Amino acid sequence: MNEAVLREVISLNEVVWFNEKKMGFDKFRETSEIKYEDIVDAEERLKRFAPLIKELFPETEDGIIESPLIEINKMKKELEALYNNVINGKLYIKCDSHLQVAGSVKARGGIYEVLKHAETLAIENGLLAETENYSKLASSEFKKFFSGYSIGVGSTGNLGLSIGIISSALGFKVTVHMSHDAKEWKKQLLRKKGAIVREYNEDYTKAVEEGRKQCAGDNKAYFIDDENSMDLFLGYSVAALRLQRQLREANIEINEENQLYVYLPCGVGGAPGGITFGLKYIFKDNVHCFYAEPTHSPCMLMGLLTGKYNEAHVGDYGIDNITEADGLAVGAPSRLASLISEKLIDGIYTIEDKELLKILALLFNSENLRIEPSAAAAFYGIQNIKNNSVNTIHVAWATGGLFLPEEIYNGMYKQGMKLINE
Repeated sequence: MNEAVLREVISLNEVVWFNEKKMGFDKFRETSEIKYEDIVDAEERLKRFAPLIKELFPETEDGIIESPLIEINKMKKELEALYNNVINGKLYIKCDSHLQVAGSVKARGGIYEVLKHAETLAIENGLLAETENYSKLASSEFKKFFSGYSIGVGSTGNLGLSIGIISSALGFKVTVHMSHDAKEWKKQLLRKKGAIVREYNEDYTKAVEEGRKQCAGDNKAYFIDDENSMDLFLGYSVAALRLQRQLREANIEINEENQLYVYLPCGVGGAPGGITFGLKYIFKDNVHCFYAEPTHSPCMLMGLLTGKYNEAHVGDYGIDNITEADGLAVGAPSRLASLISEKLIDGIYTIEDKELLKILALLFNSENLRIEPSAAAAFYGIQNIKNNSVNTIHVAWATGGLFLPEEIYNGMYKQGMKLINE
C-alpha cells in the first residue's frame, strides 16, 4: 500500500496515483473469463433492438443510442491557460453527456441490461424469436406482458434514469432506490416517466442494499445490480467498438506512435470499467485509461490502494462522500469493476468540486457544450497526466448532462465563472 498517497486521500487533497499492478494486455487476456466475443455479442443484441428503440424513441433516428466524438481545440487552449500547462496532442470529447434517451453514459449499460432481460422473458415465454423484428415489443400486447414483471435498481441518479426510462417505456413496473445525494430534478423526471422512486437518508450503498432486498424472493422481480452485474459491464463495453469506428472515420490510427489516453469519471466503477475493458481488447497496450474521482468520494482509489476493494468504504476513513458530482458520490466501489480495473487502468486522479465547476463553465464558453459536474472530472486528467508526445489522442469521456435543468445548470455555470475570476 502507498501510505503517502493514502494520507493525502484521507486529508482530502488532490492526488494522482499510478497503478503498479497493471498487467500487459496479453497477460490479462490469458486470465480473463470475459472475452472479446462477449462484447460483440452485446453489440449484436443492441442491433436487434434498434427497430424497437427507434419506435419508442424516434429522436435516436436509427435506433442506435450513440454519442459523437468531437475535437475541441478551443477547450484545449482554455485548459492550458487556466492551468498554465501545455497539452501535447489532440483533445476530443466523447459526448455521452448527450446520449439520447437517458442523457448519460448509463444509457448504454442500463438500457442494455433491461433490453436483455426483456428479450429473455419474451423468448422463454414463446413470444419472440431472435430472427423477428423487435419493434413488435412496443405493442400493447407486450406492454401488458411486461407489466406483470418488476425491475429494481439502486442509484445516485443517472443509472436510475436509464433503467427507469427504458423499463417504463416497455411496460415494466420499475422502482428506483435513490441515495440522499441524488438530485431532486432526477427524482422528479423519473416519476414523470412512470417510475416509483424510493428515497433514503443514507448513501448509494444503502440504496443498493435496500433495492436488492426488496427484489429478493420474488421470481417476477429483477434487480439490476450496479455493484456486480456482468450485463451492465458488457453493455458499457460496447462503447469501445463505437469509439474505434469514430476514430477511423476521423482518420486516426491508434498504434505505438499514436497512443490513446482516455479519462473516465468513476463512481461505483461499472461504466469506466466496462469501457476500459472494451478499449483494451481493441487497442491493447496502446490505450491508457485513467479514472477521475472527487476528493470527497474516492471510492475506487480507496479500494485499490488498500486492497480491500468493495469492502473499503470512504466513510471508514472519515471521508464524507459529499460532492457536487452526484453521479460519482459513491462510498464503496463495485467488486467486479475493482478487480478488473486493478489489472487494466494506468491510474486514478482526484479533483476538488471547485475545479469541476470551473471546467463546466469553460466547456460552455469554449465549445457551447453543457455537461454536469461529474462529467467535468474527465478534463482534469489531461493537465495532470504528463505526456510529451505530440501524437497523443486525448479523449475526455463526458458522462452526463443532457437532461440537466437550465436553471440548475446556470447556477453551476455562474459558480464556475466566479471561481475562474477569483
